[in-house]
Amino acid sequence: MPRFFVNVDHVATVREARKIDYPSPVRAAMLAESAGIDGITIHLREDRRHIQDADVWAIKEACTTEFNLEIAVAEEIVSIAEEVRPEQVTIVPEKREEVTTEGGLDLERGFSRIQEVTQRLQHKGTKVSLFIDPNEVSVRASLKAGATHIELHTGSYANAKNPDDLARELKDLQAAAHLAQEIGLVVNAGHGLHYENTPAVAAIPGMQDLNIGHFIIAESLFVGLPEAIRKMREVIDQASR
Repeated sequence: MPRFFVNVDHVATVREARKIDYPSPVRAAMLAESAGIDGITIHLREDRRHIQDADVWAIKEACTTEFNLEIAVAEEIVSIAEEVRPEQVTIVPEKREEVTTEGGLDLERGFSRIQEVTQRLQHKGTKVSLFIDPNEVSVRASLKAGATHIELHTGSYANAKNPDDLARELKDLQAAAHLAQEIGLVVNAGHGLHYENTPAVAAIPGMQDLNIGHFIIAESLFVGLPEAIRKMREVIDQASR
C-alpha cells in the first residue's frame, strides 16, 4: 500500500501573494499529519516563490512524519539541505520561467552534478530520490548516479486528453516502475494527481510513496484539509488492495 505524502507548497503560495505571515505551511503540515498522512513534502526553489528558508527549518522541527525536501542542484540550496538533513531529498529540475515542474531531470547533460549532489546528501544520512520521466534511459541513469529512490513524473499521464494517450502514459509508468524495482530502486510518483487519476498509479505494484500537493490544497478550500486528505487516503487504500 503506497504511503501518502502531502506537499504544502501552495499554502505558502497564498501567503506570499501578500508577503505576510499567514497562512502557515507549518500549520498545514501539522494538520495534515494529524489527518493521517505518512509524510510532508516541500520544494525550496531558488526564486523562493513559495516556501522560504525558515519554513524548511520549522517543518523539520515541528513535524513528526517523514520529511521530503525537493531541491534543484544549485549550490545554495544543496547546502541548506545538507544542514537541515531531512529524511529524504528529491532532486528535481527547475526553471525560473516555469509555472510548475515541467518534466523529469535531464540525466544526460546534468549527470555529473546530480551524481555529486546525490553522494553529498547520502553522506549526511539523507535518502536521495531523483525526479525522472518514466523511461528506461532515465531509470538506468538514476541507478548509475547512485540514487536509491526515484520519483516518476506523472504529469504527462495526468495531462493526457484521451483514453489512448492515458493508456500509453500509464503503460510507461508501469514499465518504468517494474524496471526500477528489478534493478533495486525504490519507486515513488507524483505530479498532477487527483481523486480520479490516482487509483491507477497507486495500483502499480511496488509503488512506495505518492506525493500530492496542488490538488489537495485546492480541494481543501471547499471541504477542509482533513477531509481532502481523508478522501485521498481512501482512494489510495482502495486502489492498492
